[in-house]
This record gives sequence, structure tokens and C-alpha cells, in this order.
Amino acid sequence: MTLIINGEEQDVAAETLADLLLALDYEGEWLATAVNGELVHREDRAAFPLGAFDRIEILSPMQGG
Repeated sequence: MTLIINGEEQDVAAETLADLLLALDYEGEWLATAVNGELVHREDRAAFPLGAFDRIEILSPMQGG
């Protein structure tokens, strides 16, 4: 299925947001995720279905100063 992930179209075989994060090797409790502009909490990702051309934003904290 084609998704727009952080502004780029990608073809990914994932049915839920949790599946997508696993497929893209995102790990950690500090990720922030949004689908079509709506925040999706960590505990909701496994049950959050994805549809073609959904816009997914995945943010992880960066160190620096």
C-alpha cells in the first residue's frame, strides 16, 4: 500500500501503525506519531488501521544543543 511517510511516498506492507513502525525499524518509547494530522498514542498504534495514501508523521527526539 502506498503511504506518505514524513512527506515521502513509500510502498509498505503494513496494516496498522504498529506494523509500519516495525517494518521501518522505528523503536523506542519516545516516538511521536500522527496519521492525517491526528496524534496517535503509543498504546493505540497496534489497533490503528492504515489506509492508502494516509499521511504519517513519525518524530523521534534528537540530542544536541
